Amino acid sequence: MSKYVFHAGEATVLAAEGQFTDAMPEILIGRTDGPVGQAFANMMAQTKGHTAMFAIRACNQMVRPATITVPKVTLKDMANIELFGGVVQSATADAVLDCVIEGIIPKDLADDLCIISLVWIDPCCATDPNLDKKDMYRTNYEATRLAIRRALNNEPSIDELIANRHTIRHDYDDWS
Repeated sequence: MSKYVFHAGEATVLAAEGQFTDAMPEILIGRTDGPVGQAFANMMAQTKGHTAMFAIRACNQMVRPATITVPKVTLKDMANIELFGGVVQSATADAVLDCVIEGIIPKDLADDLCIISLVWIDPCCATDPNLDKKDMYRTNYEATRLAIRRALNNEPSIDELIANRHTIRHDYDDWS
């Protein structure tokens, strides 16, 4: 692994049948004294509908490395804000801590690194009478762990991307 200046990763974990709880975090990990740390600090300024929150496991239990979650879509109502600041925030924090426990993130760097996690919440979730919050937790937890691992392992590699250039298409590709 490099000196943890700037690592980017993403992952998608699909929801259970009938749910809108797909998770698609986009992760930046880097040192607090580098470009990711600068971006992290700049994200403390709030913008309407895109409230950034620290990933906490519970009140007074902010996870390390310090992690900030930011929604990819505008959160327009309290129901979506509560999902973001509850289920998604908790899943993100647990995934980060488990990455430290498992050695994916070096424990001795937990105070020197920071993480920015851009997260997706389907606007349909809050109004779905059959919303399964356990599935929402599962998808966000699994996707965050996978995105962190991919970021720190520089996955996919450039060789893999080149090899798959003409065989893998975007999931919503109907234009080529």
